[in-house]
Amino acid sequence: MKLSKTSEYALRILIFMAKNPEELYTAKYLIEKLNVSDKYLRRLMTDLSKSGFIRSTQGRDGGYTFAKDIHDIFLYDIIDSVEGMEQLNDCVLGFNECSCSNPCAMHDDWIIIREKLNKVFNQTKLSDLEFDKILRY
Repeated sequence: MKLSKTSEYALRILIFMAKNPEELYTAKYLIEKLNVSDKYLRRLMTDLSKSGFIRSTQGRDGGYTFAKDIHDIFLYDIIDSVEGMEQLNDCVLGFNECSCSNPCAMHDDWIIIREKLNKVFNQTKLSDLEFDKILRY
């Protein structure tokens, strides 16, 4: 199981911004700090804006800032907004049909791990992260 690049970047962007949630971030600054391509970052920022997490300010002094309080943004909601959480609930071995009645070799173990992972994403807010310990974004 692995998050898609889209989810990874969306989480990285919002976690980076959440360190100083009142700041206005330019696309250029985010591109440099997070090493995300310009086109990819701008598309993600549009998606995150449409989802209500951030808002953009146009013009010379424009940029991105949070539209929603970081105490109200769960990691689950970020992932769900850019790719859908059902991706994380798929079979870990990639089978289209994997269920309790038609299990793959990893099914029983994956259910336990998947439930724990979903719990972490569902219960962790951006504000819960320990920003003083984060060294990479």
